[in-house]
Amino acid sequence: MSESDWMSTHLGDHVATAQAMHAVLPAVRDAAAALIAAYGADRVLWTFGNGGSAADAQHFTGELIGHYKRDRRPLAAVTLTTDPTVSTCIANDYSFDDVFSRQVSALARPGDLVAAFTTSGKSPNVVNGLRAARERGATTVLFGGGDGGPAAEHADHLLLVPSTATPRIQEMHTFMLHAISEAVDAWASGEAPE
Repeated sequence: MSESDWMSTHLGDHVATAQAMHAVLPAVRDAAAALIAAYGADRVLWTFGNGGSAADAQHFTGELIGHYKRDRRPLAAVTLTTDPTVSTCIANDYSFDDVFSRQVSALARPGDLVAAFTTSGKSPNVVNGLRAARERGATTVLFGGGDGGPAAEHADHLLLVPSTATPRIQEMHTFMLHAISEAVDAWASGEAPE
C-alpha cells in the first residue's frame, strides 16, 4: 500500500467514526448540562487519564480555566496528572492503581464532576478513580470508546466513541470536549452556543 493509500484509509476511518458520533450527541449534551449544573452550584471539575488521555484531560481543563471562544470568568477545573510529585508519591507509597482514587478521595466533594478519559476503559487507576468519585458523591463522566470497559460501571454519563481504534477514539474525545466547552463557554457568557 502506498503512503497516500494508508493516509486515505486513516482519513476514511476518521470520517466514518465522526459520522457515527451523531448517535452519541444526546449523551454529550447531557454531560454538558451536568457540567453547567455543577458550575451553577459553584462546584469543581476534576479530570484524569493516562498518556494521550491525560493530555485530553488537561486540554479540557485548559478550555475551562482559560476560555474556549468568549471572554468570561475562569471556571474551576483541575487535572490530577499535572502534579508529578503527588502522582509519583502515591504510585511509590501505595500503587499506580491508586494514583487517581487517592486524589479524588482527598479532593472531590458531593456535587463536583469527575471526568475520566480512557480509550479502553480497562486501566485500573481510571476505574478506581471513577469508583472513588462515586463514593464521594461526585457526578462521573467517562470519555471512552467501544463499550467503555470496566470503567463504564462507575460512570453516570457515558461518552463512548463507537470505535475500538485508539486514534479514532482520541480524535472524537477532542470533538466531545470541544462541544462541551462550547456549551459551557456560552452558558458562562450568557450567550447561545454557536
